[in-house]
Amino acid sequence: MLKEFQEFISRGNVMDLAVGVIIGAAFGRIVDSLVNDIIMPIVGAILGGLDFNNYFFALSSAVNATSLADAKKQGAVFAYGSFITVVLNFIILAFIIFLMVKAVNNLRRRLEAEKPATSAAPPADVALLTEIRDLLARK
Repeated sequence: MLKEFQEFISRGNVMDLAVGVIIGAAFGRIVDSLVNDIIMPIVGAILGGLDFNNYFFALSSAVNATSLADAKKQGAVFAYGSFITVVLNFIILAFIIFLMVKAVNNLRRRLEAEKPATSAAPPADVALLTEIRDLLARK
C-alpha cells in the first residue's frame, strides 16, 4: 500500500495539481488584497463612503443595534449587506481576471504574429527522394 501511495504521489498530474493549488492560493491572496485594499476604497470614495457590510434586517424585536457585529450579539439578523459586498467583490475580481487574461491573449497573438513564417527545409533524405521522384516523372 505504501508503494502504491508513493507511485500515486510521484505522478506528474498530482504534483502539477499541488503546484497549481499553492500558486492559486497565493494568487488568491494577491487578488483579495487588490480588491479589498485598492479597488474597494476607491469604490467607497466614489459612492460616498458607502459600506454595505452593516446593512441588515433584524429578525428579532430585541435587536436595536446599528452595527452588524452588535446586532448579531443581540439576536438573529438577516445580513444582506455582507452578501452585496461579496457579490461586488466577485464582479470586480472577475473583471480584473478578464482584463489579465485579455492582456495575456493579446501578448500571445502579438508574439505569434512576429514569428517568421519561414518553413524549415526538409531533411536531406526527403529532398533527395523528391529529386529522384521528379527525375523519374520527367522520363
